[in-house]
Amino acid sequence: MEKSSQRNKRQSGDALKQVDIWTAQCGECFKWRTIPTVEEYEEIRSKIIEDPFICSKKDGVTCEDPADIEYNNSRTWLMDKPNLPKTPVGFKRRIVIRRDFSRLDCYYDTPNGRVLRASTQVGRFLSDKPEYNNISVSDFSFAGPKIMEDTLPPPLS
Repeated sequence: MEKSSQRNKRQSGDALKQVDIWTAQCGECFKWRTIPTVEEYEEIRSKIIEDPFICSKKDGVTCEDPADIEYNNSRTWLMDKPNLPKTPVGFKRRIVIRRDFSRLDCYYDTPNGRVLRASTQVGRFLSDKPEYNNISVSDFSFAGPKIMEDTLPPPLS
């Protein structure tokens, strides 16, 4: 499973880093397929070991079709860990790439706009909000994707 972050430049020269394409690699032909929404991507990722992604799971696509996107250094690629839990309904998982590309940070935005940065914050939030009693701390993962070093941009001069 991969995410890719397009490299754009702001006028100040800072790299604008955001995940803009969600992809999965076919377990049979190894071609990359774009996944239209983060929700679909998370569904695939959450069960990728026991139910590997294959091209035919995407409507109208087979392994005979060309890849949707090629793995190359035109963008920075991020590799998510397999079988991470899907983000609970109403919450949003955000991946923030540090300015120096040294690592990624994962945050969760709550339905009421609060930002959770660690499992301990999730635990406190859930215990303070009885309306979320069907959600567990284990439904959240702060494990950041791996940055694929061969796709990093050259350092800014």
